[in-house]
Amino acid sequence: MKTGSRQGLIPILTALAALTCAASRIGSLTPVTAVPLEAAGTSCADLRTMALGAGHIDTVQVVEAGAFTPPGARGGSASPYAKLPGFCRVAATLTPSADSDIKIEVWLPATGWNNKLQAVGNGGWAGTISYGALASAVSKGYAAVSTDTGHTGDGASFALGHPEKFIDYAYRSEHEMTVTAKAIIERFYGGAPRLSYFNGCSTGGRQALIEASRFPNDFDGIIAGAAANPKAHLDAWRIQMAQAMFASQESAVPPAKQEVLYKAVVAACDAIDGATDGLIENPTQCHFDPGTLQCRAGDDPSCLTAAQVKTVRAIMAPPKNRQTGETIFPTYQPGTEWGWTRLLGGPNPYDTAVDQYKYVVFSDPNWNWRTFDLEKDTAAGDRAGHGVLAAVNPDLTAFAQHGGKLLTYHGFSDNSIAPEASINFYKSAIVATRAAAASPDWLRLFMVPGMGHCIGGPGPDSFDMVPALEAWVERGTPPQQVLASKILDGRITRTRPLCPFPQQARYKGTGSLDEAANFSCAAAPR
Repeated sequence: MKTGSRQGLIPILTALAALTCAASRIGSLTPVTAVPLEAAGTSCADLRTMALGAGHIDTVQVVEAGAFTPPGARGGSASPYAKLPGFCRVAATLTPSADSDIKIEVWLPATGWNNKLQAVGNGGWAGTISYGALASAVSKGYAAVSTDTGHTGDGASFALGHPEKFIDYAYRSEHEMTVTAKAIIERFYGGAPRLSYFNGCSTGGRQALIEASRFPNDFDGIIAGAAANPKAHLDAWRIQMAQAMFASQESAVPPAKQEVLYKAVVAACDAIDGATDGLIENPTQCHFDPGTLQCRAGDDPSCLTAAQVKTVRAIMAPPKNRQTGETIFPTYQPGTEWGWTRLLGGPNPYDTAVDQYKYVVFSDPNWNWRTFDLEKDTAAGDRAGHGVLAAVNPDLTAFAQHGGKLLTYHGFSDNSIAPEASINFYKSAIVATRAAAASPDWLRLFMVPGMGHCIGGPGPDSFDMVPALEAWVERGTPPQQVLASKILDGRITRTRPLCPFPQQARYKGTGSLDEAANFSCAAAPR
């Protein structure tokens, strides 16, 4: 599975259920203003003739309620788009450079527009429109926009010999789509959006941070989940772990033993937070020695060989520069072992990571990941494309001073992007950013116990950050907590409050461990 967008992964009905739960915790939202199609500035069909500064409109389509089917998919009553309201669908191509071919889609609700824009992010190397995320936004009354970032396909071969396309992927496509979407909205409805939001996870999280950094006036509020940042360091960590895991047949830890390891870690650290519930609330407080699982004699499915213990220790330790001691990227948190197969399923590293160094850093389709040198090649990764995809600058002063609000989140059991990366960015941004004196509160981070990459994992992973961001931007109410649910077979089995970092959910001592009401946000125990 590629690194994905949270919005594209959650079914529409689940997203709406999470919206209802979250809204109940923060109060009623700004009322939706009905904007009937006949009262719009122009008709959907007339948008075909709209001139764009650098690009052109490709197609315009009136989509009736429940009638949308994404390319290559089948419709029907079981489709997550079956309850989607009617909208005007605009597809366009943007060409900010001679080698650009950026596809975007703008979806404009036929009725009930809330006077706002929501731009949605991508996953992995993008290469496709995020249809699920567009539908989720439109179902809430937003006009929405998505881009394929300037290429098709889910790999990075597009970057080979095409520096302008790489720039489009790295940052330019999101800004160009946003400017164009605002112009189309103004033409269609007869007025610009009152507020603009960005919502993305993984690559979409990195896109969100880049928008706040490079184009601080594009959005009033931004949601950045599990940001893939800094990209070269992230992929260096992924390849370095694979080198340890697949160094030899003896070093490999099979999935069954990864499950044994996971259960041992949870048994050792579950109770640290005061609630023995199968969930490690704050894994940074968990210190587990895999040597306790070493086989006493020979090999056995219930234990680790000496070589496997060495591998696990290498994976559990963040990669560091051997000359400077500097951490290159964080690593998995304890309690993520259930999902190691995402990056370490073998026999090769995660293809997204290999593509980074193969096509972007070394421009060599035949590059062999086994030759990867942690210090030398990570430095080369930082220089690739003249720093186009370098670490996002944590100085977000311009964004904060224009009143922008940044809401970030990351699963503590993320099995694709080490969660401490978001903690590190949060801490750096707090120090580097000079917020306006009139509005000093501009950034929140929510760590999600037991959640994998943007979604999934053993913990409550269904939530909606949009209502929390709306309340913050539109009513000046910073989010104090967000309700998360675990949904299995369409049924909510557990709820838990997500708390603003560095707080964590603490059990009150009585009541069900599966009910959020029995937890409160408090400082982490020392």
